[in-house]
Formats: sequence, C-alpha cells, structure tokens
Amino acid sequence: MIVVIRLTCLSDLADDSDQWRILRMYNSLVERCFVDCVDSFTRKTLQKQEETCVMRCAEKFLKHTMRVGQRFSELNQNAPTQD
Repeated sequence: MIVVIRLTCLSDLADDSDQWRILRMYNSLVERCFVDCVDSFTRKTLQKQEETCVMRCAEKFLKHTMRVGQRFSELNQNAPTQD
C-alpha cells in the first residue's frame, strides 16, 4: 500500500516561503515515519506491521500539525492589534 498525501499544488501558492514550509513539513513526516516504522530492507514492499505503523504515524503527524495550526490561529485572533 502506498501512503498518499494530498498537497496543494505548489505553483498555486502565494510565495516561495509557503512552498518551502510545505516541503519541510512533508520531509519531516517522511523521515520521522520511516525511521520509526521501517525495520528491515529484506523486501521490496513494507511488511504489514510497517505499513500499519506508517499509516498511524502519518495520521498522527498530520493531526498534530493541524491542531498546532489551529492553536496558533486562535492565539493570533486573540492577540491585540498594533496600531
């Protein structure tokens, strides 16, 4: 099974900093889940337990990232504006 993550088309983003932010997040996800979940290189495909681990890892990472973004948004809305 292949883990598919839908990302906004990079060409549609406002600027390069958004592109780099998304790429860094994606690379962090791939590295973390690979290191945590893949144990051997004896097969071309992932073993069942590795596949399950990768799916859970990706799900947790994305949920955490969304929650942090929501929290920053909440804090930003409550912050006093500078005039």
